Amino acid sequence: MKKALISIDYTIDFVADDGKLTAGQPAQAIADKIAAVTQEAYDRGDYIFFAIDGHDEGDDFHPETKLFPPHNIKGTNGRHLYGKLAQVYENIKDDARVFWMDKRHYSAFSGTDLDIRLRERRVDTVVLTGVLTDICVLHTAIDAYNLGYQIEVVAPAVASLTPENHDFALAHFKHVLGATVIED
Repeated sequence: MKKALISIDYTIDFVADDGKLTAGQPAQAIADKIAAVTQEAYDRGDYIFFAIDGHDEGDDFHPETKLFPPHNIKGTNGRHLYGKLAQVYENIKDDARVFWMDKRHYSAFSGTDLDIRLRERRVDTVVLTGVLTDICVLHTAIDAYNLGYQIEVVAPAVASLTPENHDFALAHFKHVLGATVIED
């Protein structure tokens, strides 16, 4: 079994108090865990994918512009990784097992070559971390399920805007997608 950790949208715009579309305290509370899980995956020899939302300034055609304020605009600090995860990334980014992927939609698979890269490396299990549990992490998990990957979600390394949304997504991962939800 080969694994790849997919770190989703843990950026300043989604996490920091002054982020453009912040989950705030719930996302900040996972800072230590998401960094530790990422470092542990790297140390084990897993592949690491940073799947990061990237929007163009003034892109009025993107469907999210009707739902959310502008966020994760390319070339802004809002797209930088938040907290300790930024430090982990700086230490590992030059390794051939580490990838940065721009994404335009909720799912890390939508419009990217993530599936191709995983299959080239014979990865059969994806480990998901990041924000928001019920949006980008959930949509990535659904696509992973539909593509035949085994799914693990590290519950203390994902966060959402509300506890209800978070709990809904964790139950969906487990009961609908057959994912393993790691609780520690």
